[in-house]
Amino acid sequence: MEWNDEYRVELGIPPAILSKADEDRDKRPVVFNKQAYRDRNIVKRLIGWLKACRRVFSRFEKKAKNFLSRVHIASIQRHLRKAAG
Repeated sequence: MEWNDEYRVELGIPPAILSKADEDRDKRPVVFNKQAYRDRNIVKRLIGWLKACRRVFSRFEKKAKNFLSRVHIASIQRHLRKAAG
């Protein structure tokens, strides 16, 4: 894990993944950022939700403008379902 952390630090990318329980966390060259980990989780859940929307996931739309419209429609549908239920 150390080489991966060092490489990302050289690129200016802060780590957002917690080290494993069996790893020595004191030897890690960078400090774990709890807020970045929470933000990463939000993004992962959003991507998982978009994958569940078949039309968005399989990208039937050929143009980026149309694809973004599909993402907006799927988001509106989700908000309406949450508001109704």
